[in-house]
Amino acid sequence: MIEILLALVGVTGVGKSYYKNKIVEKLGFDKIKIITTREIRTGEKNNDDKIFVTNEELNQLEKEGKIAYKFELLGNIYAYSKEALFTDKDTVFELHYAEIFNFKKICPDICSIYLMPRDVEIAKQKLKERHLKQETENKRILEIDEHYNRIKTDKELTKMFDYFVYNDYNEKSEQDVINLVQKLVKEKGK
Repeated sequence: MIEILLALVGVTGVGKSYYKNKIVEKLGFDKIKIITTREIRTGEKNNDDKIFVTNEELNQLEKEGKIAYKFELLGNIYAYSKEALFTDKDTVFELHYAEIFNFKKICPDICSIYLMPRDVEIAKQKLKERHLKQETENKRILEIDEHYNRIKTDKELTKMFDYFVYNDYNEKSEQDVINLVQKLVKEKGK
């Protein structure tokens, strides 16, 4: 069987984590946990969606050759392990849109779904519900605006993604994503 490495991409607050968990729950994919040096937020658990490490611990993993891909975002370091990315299982993970070009260099067979909010203000509201520090929230809102405007105008960027699905934050949007992933699984199995 041919495995699928599925990346969910979109602005903060569009529902990447939600859909990742639904794909795991409904379709049996494994969830790739991103490694990060950022502070753990209220309600997050280490080793659930993310593996929280210190800079020293991440450097050690890198020295040991365990890191496949690493990038910086809003002052924090994020990384994916070789073990998580290069597996024989169907896997799903979240990827920052600006990393798609470089990520495809190490994983050219990645399949990507860009989740597009029909109303970007809902994504911003979802971000505000996270109760981040005000400075962090402000940076993330600016990043949402920059990201949303870029994805609507940068044709080279949009060509990097395999599929676009609108998220209206409803049951139909959820079913659209699940149906698309089921179709991908069926096609890969041929």
